[in-house]
Amino acid sequence: MMGFALWSLLIASLLPLLWAVLAKAGAPYDNHQPRTVLANATGHRLRANWAQQNAWEALTPWVAAVLVAQWVGVSQALMDVAALIFIAARLAHGVFYMTDRPTLRSLAWLLGFAAMVSLYVAAARVAA
Repeated sequence: MMGFALWSLLIASLLPLLWAVLAKAGAPYDNHQPRTVLANATGHRLRANWAQQNAWEALTPWVAAVLVAQWVGVSQALMDVAALIFIAARLAHGVFYMTDRPTLRSLAWLLGFAAMVSLYVAAARVAA
């Protein structure tokens, strides 16, 4: 059975696309110049694009953390809790970005980062 931590890789991979859709929704679109919409975005669309960019930045270290933890045999329960926290924090991060709540956004980012680091720490302990 595949634990939630592995499913979180797919979910985390889809989060940037969610923020991109929200950034582009209702905006004028030209398929000849698809990036123009985001280059000229303002307000919530601009913040959704920033959330998209940050979600892409968070994806690689998260994928590595889950795969390393899985590889060395970190308990599935610990991995699943970290994954749940990470995904919830990353969803909150995007919502707080879009709604212009910088302090809450930073706290959500920190919580997601802590969940990712916890997997590296757990993997180091198991591997020691």
